[in-house]
Amino acid sequence: MQFGIFTVGDVTVDPTTGRLPSERDRIKAMTTIALKAEEVGLDVFATGEHHNPPFVPSSPTTMLGWIAARTERLLLSTSTTLITTNDPVKIAEDYAMLQHLADGRVDLMMGRGNTGPVYPWFGQDIRNGIPLAIENYDLLHRLWREDVVDWKGRFRTPLQSFTSTPRPLDGIPPFVWHGSIRSPEIAEQAAYYGDGFFANHIFWPKEHTQRMVGLYRERFAHYGHGSADQAIVGLGGQVFMRRNSQDAVREFRPYFDNAPVYGHGPSLEEFTRETPLTVGSPQQVIDRTLGFREYVGDYQRQLFLMDHAGLPLKTVLEQLDLLGEEVVPVLRKEFDSMRPAHVPEAPTHAALLAARDAATTTAEGDR
Repeated sequence: MQFGIFTVGDVTVDPTTGRLPSERDRIKAMTTIALKAEEVGLDVFATGEHHNPPFVPSSPTTMLGWIAARTERLLLSTSTTLITTNDPVKIAEDYAMLQHLADGRVDLMMGRGNTGPVYPWFGQDIRNGIPLAIENYDLLHRLWREDVVDWKGRFRTPLQSFTSTPRPLDGIPPFVWHGSIRSPEIAEQAAYYGDGFFANHIFWPKEHTQRMVGLYRERFAHYGHGSADQAIVGLGGQVFMRRNSQDAVREFRPYFDNAPVYGHGPSLEEFTRETPLTVGSPQQVIDRTLGFREYVGDYQRQLFLMDHAGLPLKTVLEQLDLLGEEVVPVLRKEFDSMRPAHVPEAPTHAALLAARDAATTTAEGDR
């Protein structure tokens, strides 16, 4: 199982000091956090994609390429790649290039984002959000698997005898997760292709996540990719820790109360009760996270949001120390011990390449 962190890259005032970091400070902080993630033994760093204030990660491949050059093991991903407003041709080429530079340590999560105005900024209509996601990914999927593509669709100009360059590393496209908070059509899309499904798992109660993941698993089996419990599932999550739970609640409360997304809404107590947000001790985080398996089944990736709402870099790095030293080793051991042998591990480039080579060897032996 893979454990990691994801960032949305918000530039937010620290409510305890009134300090607003510069865009440069925030960008540098995100790269520092990524390097820290590898240092403490996490598996994945994922960045969002936004094109509006107060967010800064408008160019995920630029950031991830920088991080790739300074890490050796960390898997580099996105927590949203905007499949609706990015050109699929550009996605195919940008992430294949990154895949080569990072020696295969790349996957990505397709999503529609949560900012309506982004559609007209890039020449699209939000009312076409789902059709765009379906059509654009169909093209991207082909561009990575066919050397020469002839294609015609509704939302972009046709392609004639087009070859996307560079080709995917070793002929293995980056693994794709389809991320969604609320759209069953995206769960269906992930199941159709046999890709991964990532449930945001931050804003909604567990019953909602259970229904979405359950639909994906059912349809994954329907399309013949394996049994329902072999579907590839990832979850988001949100934690704030101190060794003493009362200290965690007291320190995090002003950040929660003023957060850009849910600030000035439900109380911290209501939100932790009704959603997977965990504010407390490392043991409380362990217990709550292990409980996710009870309603989504065995899953392959767990990412935590830890660097938002104006939290200072020093605090985030302390959170990563606790996560890497006290939480993830226990979670890794417990989840691995409970996972049946027939349930696959999280996909990696090396594993996908080995499976492809094994299948080729078997096919040649049957001739």
